[in-house]
Amino acid sequence: METQEMVRVLALLSVIFLVAGCGGGSGDASDTAQGEPGAGTVVAEAPLDHLDQALRDAASSARGMTYRSRSGIDDDNTHVTGSVFVPKGNAPDGGFPVVALAPEVNGTAADCAASLSPNLGGNSGTVQELLKAGFVVFVPDYQGLGKPSDGKDIYHPYLDSTTAGYVIIDGVRAALTMVPEASTSWAALGNYQGGQAAWAANELVANYGSGLELVATASLSPIADFEGLADAAMAGTLTPEQKLIYVAFLAAVKNAYPYDFELDDYRRGNAEQHWDALMSCNESERMGLAAQIGPDDLKPASPEALAAIRGYLQKTTLPQGPTDAPMYVIYGGRDPAIPAAWTDSALTRACQMGDVVQIAFWPDQSHQGTSPVAALGWLGERFKSIPSANDCEAFLASHKP
Repeated sequence: METQEMVRVLALLSVIFLVAGCGGGSGDASDTAQGEPGAGTVVAEAPLDHLDQALRDAASSARGMTYRSRSGIDDDNTHVTGSVFVPKGNAPDGGFPVVALAPEVNGTAADCAASLSPNLGGNSGTVQELLKAGFVVFVPDYQGLGKPSDGKDIYHPYLDSTTAGYVIIDGVRAALTMVPEASTSWAALGNYQGGQAAWAANELVANYGSGLELVATASLSPIADFEGLADAAMAGTLTPEQKLIYVAFLAAVKNAYPYDFELDDYRRGNAEQHWDALMSCNESERMGLAAQIGPDDLKPASPEALAAIRGYLQKTTLPQGPTDAPMYVIYGGRDPAIPAAWTDSALTRACQMGDVVQIAFWPDQSHQGTSPVAALGWLGERFKSIPSANDCEAFLASHKP
């Protein structure tokens, strides 16, 4: 997007997301704190008039919202933005089913939010397909991305799986408020970081999703187990794609733990010099800068620093616990950021927890080749109460240590 157009969109959304009161304390999604509405409450809403015409034409309604959610790091009440689309036609008996489409993150600056882009950060086509299939579609921006109505600039806790899961669940609850003709039956679908968010929501929903009926989640090339980034940084073997993930994660940890985490133990040289630009929304620029980062520029300064960052990675890697609904995981064998072996490890642990997982491994694909549209048929069957296949027994048999 050109700079002038981005400024126009930011200004527009700053106006239409009307200013509301600040957030209260923590609690589950139905709680209130200090008299404030709880997580999942819509704070402000307005039309998304800046979207591509084809996307607006595909929906009977396209609206942006600010809603309350919850931090997975400190349980703070937060304001998050997202987009809600309603299909054309009359709702079926029981209401329109809902799909939360968790997008890939295209930079961690506030203006990298999907809702600020005319094509929803490249997700317009998937949203249109979901609308054609009769789903209400909710697209979150994630905490720290977008322009919430309270006007506060908060950081994006990149790859904090608990926060991402809360954002999904609370956003679905908020979407039901905006669309009375929607059903409480819902699913989550996501690619890459969004795949992590969908998976995390499935783990959290049993204790956090009161009043909602999760039927399934689909995660395509999910960033699930990424603990290996620590050792790769120490060895100086990070790929350019991994460098971008690692840098964004380091920045998020510093924001979350400003007094406990010494960022300069993990960055130097070109990484430090171009730090802010590495968070930008321009993917080609970020990739170019990542290629300039030397093998020692992101190396932990000591064994103690290595152990510390490994601990932070373990804190958010998936699985953290069993899932509540069937899960579909599609991943490729040629992903330069998340090796298949890392996803194999996550799936092994998930299956050992008793999860129901249908697994598709595409050996010649990277995460760019795993479009969310590939999971639409599978999700449709789950809404029809058709039982999911469970590949865990065969997967565990073929992935013995």
